[in-house]
Amino acid sequence: MKKTIIIEKEKVELKNPVLVEGLPGLGTVGKIVTEYLIKETKAERFAELYSPHFSYYVLVDRRGNVRLLRNEFYLWRNTSGENDLVILTGDSQAQTIEGQYEVADSILEFAKAKGVRLVVTVGGYRDKVEGEPKVIAASTSPEVLRKAIEAGAVNSPDGSPVVGTAGLLLGLARLKGMDALCLLGETLGYMPDPKAAKSVLKVLMKLLNFTIDLTGIEEEISRSEETIERIREMELQKRLTLQKKRELEKERISYIG
Repeated sequence: MKKTIIIEKEKVELKNPVLVEGLPGLGTVGKIVTEYLIKETKAERFAELYSPHFSYYVLVDRRGNVRLLRNEFYLWRNTSGENDLVILTGDSQAQTIEGQYEVADSILEFAKAKGVRLVVTVGGYRDKVEGEPKVIAASTSPEVLRKAIEAGAVNSPDGSPVVGTAGLLLGLARLKGMDALCLLGETLGYMPDPKAAKSVLKVLMKLLNFTIDLTGIEEEISRSEETIERIREMELQKRLTLQKKRELEKERISYIG
């Protein structure tokens, strides 16, 4: 394989489709959002993207079968709304600058051929989080940005870079005559953050006028918070143990003196 390829499993006809992209990244926010959308909407996979710019290993399942790293396109036919969703997620982003551009360009060419006129990328925004995570928005279109802010997002700070596939899809979409929007959930970024993903999902639902049940992601948030609390308790115990060790060492030195 010398270049990025997309293999269609079936030909599909779409109704005013919107592409929603979320790949592994900061706080795994984008991947959590897209995988939750796929699960709740029962979206069906219809195409796969393979690239020599992904990492050089294969994944092995529980039965011992192997496959290359890939990105996957899923389709949700939104029978009650104006827009079908093409949901893009996957195992990896490209590992080189040239690869990022090639993969992003391939995604957009494929989406445009399917009638996509709006691309929404989702991910994480590293920041301190106070209360509910904010959703940071940036767009190639003032009108799309206005709608995102009305849906609950806030405008991105001036000069903030959007890196990786989430950013390049925005920049390249403009060159292809497509509108693009980025929604980034505030996250500390050091572990998977379903709470940030929930904030992004709420904005997405208002923006694109659809509804899904968020009970499942709220359960993920509870499990995540329990894990964080256990980590904090372990760190506290470690600090107390080290402190006690230092005190004992100090007493031993004083006794010898």
